[in-house]
Amino acid sequence: MAETTREDSKPQGFLLYGAWVVSLVATFGSLYFSEIKGFIPCELCWYQRIFMYPLILILGIGTFQNDSSVKKFVLPLALIGGSISLMHYLEQKIPGFGGIKPCVSGVPCSSQYINWLGFITIPLLALMAFVSITICMFLMKSKKSFE
Repeated sequence: MAETTREDSKPQGFLLYGAWVVSLVATFGSLYFSEIKGFIPCELCWYQRIFMYPLILILGIGTFQNDSSVKKFVLPLALIGGSISLMHYLEQKIPGFGGIKPCVSGVPCSSQYINWLGFITIPLLALMAFVSITICMFLMKSKKSFE
């Protein structure tokens, strides 16, 4: 059996690091929109944050310990958060695609604070982050395969 070297784990480290950077950018982006720009998050935005914010810690620990076993914790958060982002984006962009639970107080989930190029909204940015993290996790081998 071929001996594995430290070089074999470099792509794993890059994928972990990349996913961690994406989670950092997404989290700081959401905080920028709410705390600096003053955009009040709707209910679905809060749910997306609930699934993104822990990824900073989980992926950060995995990155600095070069431990790909965090994948089992990251994937469920990223997949559920991405599903919420997709639902939120569809609610914003498709007329008549009302939410399962319509917003009754605060900011309506169909409001769009940004609409860059006619299609880029905050939920789409969150969806792209969740999808990027998910792709990184699927591209990683399990820890057992590179030890």
